[in-house]
Amino acid sequence: MLAAGRGPGLEELLGEVARGDEAAFERFYDRVSGQVFGLIRRVLRDRAQAEEVAQEVLVEIWRTAARFDPGRGSALSWVLTMAHRRAVDRVRSAQAATDREERAARLDNDVAYDQVAEAVTTRLEGERVRRCLDGLTDLQRQAVTMAYYGGYSYPEVAGLLKVPLGTVKTRMRDGLVRLRDCMGVDK
Repeated sequence: MLAAGRGPGLEELLGEVARGDEAAFERFYDRVSGQVFGLIRRVLRDRAQAEEVAQEVLVEIWRTAARFDPGRGSALSWVLTMAHRRAVDRVRSAQAATDREERAARLDNDVAYDQVAEAVTTRLEGERVRRCLDGLTDLQRQAVTMAYYGGYSYPEVAGLLKVPLGTVKTRMRDGLVRLRDCMGVDK
């Protein structure tokens, strides 16, 4: 089908492009490149990126022209849909890159610490706690150990030790006061 004064229609040109006709692609390019670039430019707003994406789309048309199905729509719709999708992909890609850079920058802002010094400090604090626990009476140490290392609540400790809840609370309070004093923690 010939368009008035313009030669073959886009669908016919695309069929020739699918068969590898470079002259047909040149005519096709001349007819659609302005619209492709304009659409992409509106999405991307950056002229250099729009030129790059337009080139990618037109190369893709050259490679995939055989996939065009005239039963599903016009050649121009197929081309502009491809252009729009590629432009949106570029926007999403740029946003994802920005998001990755921001996450990386936030991770880089974490305060560096000396792992060896941290390990030594943790070990020394553990030894200090064990030494202070050894300073408690057996009943206090048993109640504190069950509650803080065993994860039991005060009523559960009372049930396990078969003593009244008030007795456990007293042992805990007295034991924690002695631990606080031994550890040198301010009130």
